[in-house]
Amino acid sequence: MKNPRLALLIGIFCISVFPILVKWTPVSGLSSAFYRMAIASAVVLPIVFFRKKLERPNQKTVLIIVLCGICFGCDIAVWNIAIQQSSATQATLLTNLAPIWVGLGMFFFLPNKPNRNFWMGAALAVIGMIVLIGYETFYELKFDIGFAFGILSGVFYAAYILLSKYVLNQMQPISFMTYSMLVSSIFLAVICLIFEQPFYGFSTTVWGVLMVQGILCQLIAWTLISYATQKMEANRVSLSLLSQALITSVFAWLFLKETISLQMTIGGAIILLGIRITFYKKKLP
Repeated sequence: MKNPRLALLIGIFCISVFPILVKWTPVSGLSSAFYRMAIASAVVLPIVFFRKKLERPNQKTVLIIVLCGICFGCDIAVWNIAIQQSSATQATLLTNLAPIWVGLGMFFFLPNKPNRNFWMGAALAVIGMIVLIGYETFYELKFDIGFAFGILSGVFYAAYILLSKYVLNQMQPISFMTYSMLVSSIFLAVICLIFEQPFYGFSTTVWGVLMVQGILCQLIAWTLISYATQKMEANRVSLSLLSQALITSVFAWLFLKETISLQMTIGGAIILLGIRITFYKKKLP
């Protein structure tokens, strides 16, 4: 696929299915996260190995790949803890502040600074997210351990996006994803052992859903998103990922019979407008 924007769009659609699958699967969040990474790794590793597509990174790149894998694993693990300690809505809102952290990271640490369009679009998209989720959630934020872990999840997510941008300038997405997912799998396996999460005893249906999560929501989705990250600015990619909440709402309406209100529609439109502004070539006044 040569169009990075199309790859990003398809990737976002694939990860947007994940919350629906989680709703259907009676498995702990940490166990689900581990198998999402482990199944994806088990599928891709023999493919890239026998097709000789696995590039050998240099020592500095290896270190950053390990950090990427740990950051992604931490993001998933911490996000689950945030949900357990507060609510899914609050955790989702705080995690989706990641584009702001990406923008700040680029501003302070990278030579390619975000332009005015990014900050305008980011502000508008965050407002849209608040409208989509419900402004009452914003007023009811509880500044407890759940709040802290929600913020931390977004920081890990942003760190992953920024670090992966560096690695993807050195190697192809499929090689990066293979190494990163292996690191995340090992990291999450250790976390599951520490918190005594189950690794087996699931039904055939559950194993089937876990397979879909690993192949569709992780391997295919993040390979496409990594390709988009390689070709596009990291801040645009991170902000575009906010549309996941909107797409997930549509999937929930289709498959879980959840209601889409006028408020959610307006919030989704604001998010899309904010994302569109960041892709506008000319500087807005």
